[in-house]
Amino acid sequence: MSRLFANWYDFFMNPLEKKKFKKIRKELLSKATGNILELGSGTGINFPLYEEAVTVTAIEPNLHMIERSILKQKQACVPIDIVQASAEELPFAVDTFDTVIATLVFCTIPNPEKAILEMKRVCKSDGKILLFEHVKMQNRFLSSLQDWLTPAWKKICDGCCLNRNTIDLLRGHNITIIKVQKYYRDLFVCAEGENKK
Repeated sequence: MSRLFANWYDFFMNPLEKKKFKKIRKELLSKATGNILELGSGTGINFPLYEEAVTVTAIEPNLHMIERSILKQKQACVPIDIVQASAEELPFAVDTFDTVIATLVFCTIPNPEKAILEMKRVCKSDGKILLFEHVKMQNRFLSSLQDWLTPAWKKICDGCCLNRNTIDLLRGHNITIIKVQKYYRDLFVCAEGENKK
């Protein structure tokens, strides 16, 4: 990811974050307990919202995003450790975390299936998996539009795929989805799952 994308990310996301996303994030993160792993923490938008965590370990592959997250790390009311790593190669032991969180990150992971396997490995059996993602829409016309836009969108937005079907990917790897909440005509979803091993 480029420094330019990291520098402008919060600016472009701010209108959505102020209106709806902050409430969605806060509600989702309130369900995170124990030792938490956050995948792709970006500019640290979630950091001030953690309340019930014992500790949060946040992984982020982009050094420029990490630099932009330091201020939010200092605003957090729980300890947050930021580790530069990719979701496909997590530097943690089996069964380390009680909860794994991903918010608007699975769209940019180059190999989402490998990331899911790694997430399952480091999450305890029956541990929580909480996601807030944009996904491929069910409407045929809109999903076709997502397919058509994705190649150009990936170049503009540092690898972001508009047409990932993340919920199906999770189900295909034995993650039990307990609840799915849809937003903006099912473009965005919140999912609560359990890690079955």
